[in-house]
Amino acid sequence: MLNLFNIQTKNINSAAFILGITSLISALLGLIRDRLLAGTFGAGGELDVYYVAFRIPDFINMVLIIGAIAAAITPIFSQHLIRSREEAFKFLSNLLNVFLFFLIIISIILIIFVPQIISLIAPGFSPEKKELTVLLTRIMFLSPILLGMSNIISSILRVFQRFLITSIAPILYNVGIIIGILFFVPLMGLQGLAWGVVLGGFLHLLVQAPALIKVGFKPEKIFNLKEPSLIEAIKLTIPRSIGLATMQINLIIITAIASTLSVGSIAIFNLAENLSRPLYTFIAVSFSTAAFPVLSLAFSKRDKEKFKETFSLTFNKILFLTLPLGLLFFLFKDLIVKTILQAGKFSSFDTEITAVSFGLFSLGIFAEGMVLLIAKAFYAFHDTKTPTIISIANSIFTLILCLIFVRLLSEPNLFQQFLSSFLGIKNLKGIEIVALPLAISLSATLQFLILLILFRRKRKLAFE
Repeated sequence: MLNLFNIQTKNINSAAFILGITSLISALLGLIRDRLLAGTFGAGGELDVYYVAFRIPDFINMVLIIGAIAAAITPIFSQHLIRSREEAFKFLSNLLNVFLFFLIIISIILIIFVPQIISLIAPGFSPEKKELTVLLTRIMFLSPILLGMSNIISSILRVFQRFLITSIAPILYNVGIIIGILFFVPLMGLQGLAWGVVLGGFLHLLVQAPALIKVGFKPEKIFNLKEPSLIEAIKLTIPRSIGLATMQINLIIITAIASTLSVGSIAIFNLAENLSRPLYTFIAVSFSTAAFPVLSLAFSKRDKEKFKETFSLTFNKILFLTLPLGLLFFLFKDLIVKTILQAGKFSSFDTEITAVSFGLFSLGIFAEGMVLLIAKAFYAFHDTKTPTIISIANSIFTLILCLIFVRLLSEPNLFQQFLSSFLGIKNLKGIEIVALPLAISLSATLQFLILLILFRRKRKLAFE
């Protein structure tokens, strides 16, 4: 077991392979999780409550942790590590201490104002559903604290090529949620599901902490808000946080729109999106995550050829895997959803509308994958502003498309007839939910094209 914490992966292909395999395992567990959720609750009000309650803690996790902090940590930590391991670990200790302090403060403030927040993001909920959503949200606020520390550790361990142990963590996160569904829900109802999420966060952290100690890290009592590297990390984080916050606020607004549609729309949207995630995670996230430390080090050393070679190879692999597989997912959407989700309380109608939503999400996966890689390349240049500005503009565009498409699909017209015919929708009840994944996929494709043009210009300037 101890050797597991020391396994190094020394090239992108092997790192991507390990990340891909473990991501596949995590994705399979995610599918099991969603099948259990669909079979236990169906696409109805209870799952709507759970997904809305999950949204705010997930907002904190995404904005402050997974994208923003991780994007800032890797390049700066890599620079310190080139000079001295001791210097790098002092920077990390200070970052962890400062981050944990402010994360706890932010969580407490948001917990106090959860009722008001839920009223804003789920205007279509009844008072009873809002009350239950508030309770679940407060329980799940423990999760961002645990995942916050754990994801920072993941970023550092990847610099040391410990990809195996970092990729096991998401597997255990899903295991925690599945335990919640199987054992906590029968005892506590929906509250059990929230505690399963917390358990998943705890397991995510627990498996990685020993690996960080193994690479030589020793926590120190450092709390210096004026430390230059911390200030640089914050400067890099702020634009990225704004961009991610815009994206997450966009998702929250989309959730609010879904809450005003037919009961179960939020559940259908989330189940369809989750079903499309394995393709994104297995390929795009795996290769981009493996490439990012290499890109960061190449830029730090001003190795133009290494940077160009790494980016080009990763770009081609992601594009030529996600594009055809996304099309296959679209073509076999009905079979996939029926096989994975149709069980228990999940009806044939739920299956049909979820399949259409899943198919539309799948068509945009290639674009989302390319956006992720190009954004990470910008981060390697210490440029978080460019992808942030594009992300903000894209979020606004997505929201506008959502509102337009929902309006068009809410009543009989040529657009509704064309789309229902093209997608093979027989029952038009609740068809409005299809507007959301359609808008997201179209806007992701536009975002990819714009970022690609800007990146080519940036790369020429960065190495001059």
